[in-house]
Amino acid sequence: MTLPTLDNLGKGPFFLMAGSCAIESNDLAFEIAEKIDGITKAMGIPYIFKGSYRKANRTKIDSFTGIGDIKALEILQAVGKHYSLPTVTDIHESAEAAMAAAYVDVLQIPAFLCRQTDLLAAAAQTGKAVNIKKGQFMSGASMRFAVEKVLHENPEAVVYLTDRGNSFGYGDLVVDYRNLPEMSAMNVPVIMDCTHSLQRPNQTTGITGGQPALIETIAKAAIAVGADGIFIETHPNPSVAKSDGANMLPLDQLEGLLEKLLRVREAIV
Repeated sequence: MTLPTLDNLGKGPFFLMAGSCAIESNDLAFEIAEKIDGITKAMGIPYIFKGSYRKANRTKIDSFTGIGDIKALEILQAVGKHYSLPTVTDIHESAEAAMAAAYVDVLQIPAFLCRQTDLLAAAAQTGKAVNIKKGQFMSGASMRFAVEKVLHENPEAVVYLTDRGNSFGYGDLVVDYRNLPEMSAMNVPVIMDCTHSLQRPNQTTGITGGQPALIETIAKAAIAVGADGIFIETHPNPSVAKSDGANMLPLDQLEGLLEKLLRVREAIV
């Protein structure tokens, strides 16, 4: 299993980071991984399986947070071993870095936490790759300091930067595509999170909304301006997903979307 880097991507396809928002069950994780693994292998797209072992950033006290940390991490590990896939999950506090690193290949720093020096340092110290999501309140150019914090602790670290939109008022996000080339200038692979970018956060209902009909639009534009990777949360039935269902891509629509994105990629390289 090889992680995608600028050196091995070259002029080939973009890579995909995808899975359900949260690890809900063993069966669901394997169902999603099997489907996406088959699609991406047929298309020659490098694939990293994504699943959050715990959701720490929830609006309401009774929102779903997870099935148990170790149980979910063991499912992530089992998926990775069964399909020979790298895996990624979020961490939220410094103490979680070593725990999660024992099970996955990439540690993801949530957007709200991308300035947390101790968290970035702890992730780097594990020796795992680190995917830093750009804060909704930050420019692409300002993310160089987050990259520097990781590389200060581990100069050999594989670092990814992921854009997920910028706050637009209290309850919306907008994607500024200038951020992608700004982050690419830091010589790290840049990813577009095509699902969280379409969230409608901070709704008075306590449930985050979304605009999943625009996932294809966000993804096509990202590939066109040079994104190295695409991040998509997907589920066989988003309406029953336990987390972020309002902005997920239905799993049966993923193959068609990837086919279109490959054609965009071929047109620009």
